[in-house]
Amino acid sequence: MKGFLFAALAALLLLCSCGDDNAYIKEMHDPLLYNKTVKKLNDIVLENNFPPMIAARNYAYANIAAYEVIAAGDSNYVSLSGQIKHLPPMPQPSKEAKIDFEFAALLAFCKVGNAVTFPEGSMDEYVSDLKKKADDAGMPSAIFDSSVAYGNKVADSILSWSKKDKYAQTRSATKFTVTTEDGRWVPTPPMYAQAVEPHWMEIRTLVMDSASQFMPVRPPKYEPMNKSSVFYGAVMHVKNTVDSLTDEQRHIADFWDDNPFKLNVSGHVMYGTKKFSPAGHWMNIVGILASKKKADFDETVCAYTRASIALFEGFISCWDEKYRSNYIRPETVINKYYDPEWRPYIQTPPFPEYTSGHAVISAAAAETMTDMFGDNLSYTDTSETEFGIPPRSFPSVRKAAEEAGQSRVFGGIHYKYSCDVGNAEGKLIGQLVIQRLRMKK
Repeated sequence: MKGFLFAALAALLLLCSCGDDNAYIKEMHDPLLYNKTVKKLNDIVLENNFPPMIAARNYAYANIAAYEVIAAGDSNYVSLSGQIKHLPPMPQPSKEAKIDFEFAALLAFCKVGNAVTFPEGSMDEYVSDLKKKADDAGMPSAIFDSSVAYGNKVADSILSWSKKDKYAQTRSATKFTVTTEDGRWVPTPPMYAQAVEPHWMEIRTLVMDSASQFMPVRPPKYEPMNKSSVFYGAVMHVKNTVDSLTDEQRHIADFWDDNPFKLNVSGHVMYGTKKFSPAGHWMNIVGILASKKKADFDETVCAYTRASIALFEGFISCWDEKYRSNYIRPETVINKYYDPEWRPYIQTPPFPEYTSGHAVISAAAAETMTDMFGDNLSYTDTSETEFGIPPRSFPSVRKAAEEAGQSRVFGGIHYKYSCDVGNAEGKLIGQLVIQRLRMKK
């Protein structure tokens, strides 16, 4: 009997020991941990006032790094090397190395995120916390060391590749010249800031053949005094809408405002307030959708990567058109011809009007998420609650993207046709990402 009890006790101890040995898997493979890691980068981007297109670049490269680690360790996923034509083959793990690929993916994301943002080392403390979390959860030292080493190798490869996308060259490119030609964009109050990123269309694309692949139709002719013209009707629609906003329309405009830096002016007092950029808002939405679908860690990484690539491409396509048409903002027209005291509900951003960037990038990201999670996934977006803005619920992610575009009319910063055309432009970009990037077998 004693022998039986001893054997049972030994078996129980062995079982508990085995469970403890694998405790780190539950901790480090939690998809919510990846959501938290993306949110950490999102917060850094917010605090340092990155313009939306640069924010999208940050998210794209960091997520691609994490995805390439996952693709190396999970046979269900396919590397993007070669699918993105200029992405070289990634370092492959040795057969002898014992790697926790999820942990390595987190570290690769952070290393790239650290390198493409500023100030330098912004994610160092968070990385230390991740490593401590893995160590405290009992990750064996051999696995820990191999995972760190592999995550670094992939991150270094992505960083080397990223430096060839012409971003550095555009930092010293010529500034945009504002002209007084009627119908052209000019800086708007209260900042009267110079045009943001007029050379962004020169950034290397990831899936599009060129920045102009989805060049939209020409905007309506500038005819502010022709009451029968399409342009006049569009301007009046913006003015009348803003002048009679409902509470619901105000909520929609505030919810999708996503102004990374709003200048508030009260008399002689000026101060800035910050929110997520449109790209940051969509990174949050991806996390909400993945959690709603109970996606595992690897699928969650895949979702973020697909969406971030669509956002990256969307900004390049949209900025190509913005600085081609160089179209005037509603605020400028209304102030000049109809009401010099009129102001939009939200602040006009410092770049040309056509097409709506929010409409383009929202539709692009929504297409990739619809392909992954379906067109009937209802969800509640709580992204803006930290800024004091109540959540909104949507029957599908496509409906959310449509609302994001139309919110710019309620905000008074875009004509309706710019949002409609932008939504169509974004859908084509998202569909191209789906078509050209086969990520899951």
